[in-house]
Amino acid sequence: MDSIIAGVEKCFPETGVNTYTGLSSMDTLRLISGKMAPFVRAMLDSGEYDEFQPGMVLDMYQLLPEDYMKYIHGANCEIAYFITSDVTPEERFAIQKRYDTEKDYTFYKSDEELREGAVYIVEQSICMKEQCQKYGLPYFETAKERERTFDCFLQGIVNNKK
Repeated sequence: MDSIIAGVEKCFPETGVNTYTGLSSMDTLRLISGKMAPFVRAMLDSGEYDEFQPGMVLDMYQLLPEDYMKYIHGANCEIAYFITSDVTPEERFAIQKRYDTEKDYTFYKSDEELREGAVYIVEQSICMKEQCQKYGLPYFETAKERERTFDCFLQGIVNNKK
């Protein structure tokens, strides 16, 4: 969804979707989530997303649980949040450095930019965790035992399909 959001930003500025508005990280997240959640619902309602078996994955970081509940819940869609709320920004920065590859856009960012981003990611993850708890949505803490967490999540999908 990052590419779709970037396309909406560039081609349809009248939507107000803008990652670099000068707003706080939380206000930017709320802005993008509130605009893109109805867009995702329209995609799901088009009827073409039900045709795929076993389904498909939309990877969208900028979707708050409250907007999922308001716009998307009830569609033929399941959701899971992968967050890093149980670490400090410095620990989150170390995680990013450990797993970054040349294929990731963050690989080429300066350590200063990544440290600033880590502050935002932890702040946003805490918000997402609180909202997931409020709405009873599944979330997975990936800061510690990351690979085990992903394996357990995937195993849960496999077991639900049986």
